[in-house]
Amino acid sequence: MDPKTFSEWIVDTYASPEELAKILDYGIEMLFYLEEDAFDRKEVQQVVAAMRGIVVGLRNQ
Repeated sequence: MDPKTFSEWIVDTYASPEELAKILDYGIEMLFYLEEDAFDRKEVQQVVAAMRGIVVGLRNQ
């Protein structure tokens, strides 16, 4: 998805990049409360790192 289309999708779906960042932050917080052995710890850490990168990118737009 090109940057313009991605930005339009964010605004259409979440109203602003900041609102999407808040939702992603909430998702990151939720990951801390997963049941043990639901996922491999490294897998969860990789997902969290990717989500954090998206949050940082959205806030810098």
